[in-house]
Amino acid sequence: TTRAGRRDHALILLAVQTGLRLSEITGLCRRNVCLATGAHVRVVGKGRKERSTPLTKPTVDVLCSWMREIEPSEDAVLFPSARGTRLSADGVQYLLTKHVAQASQICTSLEQKHVTAHVLRHTAAMDLLQAGVEPSVIALWLGHESIETTQIYLGANLEMKQAALDKVEPQPGRV
Repeated sequence: TTRAGRRDHALILLAVQTGLRLSEITGLCRRNVCLATGAHVRVVGKGRKERSTPLTKPTVDVLCSWMREIEPSEDAVLFPSARGTRLSADGVQYLLTKHVAQASQICTSLEQKHVTAHVLRHTAAMDLLQAGVEPSVIALWLGHESIETTQIYLGANLEMKQAALDKVEPQPGRV
């Protein structure tokens, strides 16, 4: 319900949905966000490569609401600190830690987790993989130069391994 809370909600939702790098998120300005038809964010990532990442309708709705609260200038920082400057990496980690601690009161499995912006990036990659998106597309989505880098992110989780095992006919064994 607070301005900082609304900012944090928009930032975390954008991070989980897009898989942007921490530096890409903190570097976003109003001009980098297109909320019209074909909504997306434009970032300049590693190697000064520009890419656009599409946005879902719920993310667009949250960003529309959030952007009414920030400075109208095209150069306005999308997720400003209390002083109006870009959030630092430490600032983002502080807010993630704060919100994970609060969420762990409801979801106790979070108590044992160390959530970082990079973990949110991995989450985006796994969500795409589990939705059936090809690894080559996920590599483009994340701004990876090589699909081998993406494969590190996509190490299959236990659910996926079990689903694969369930599709295989068991071999008869001897006791």
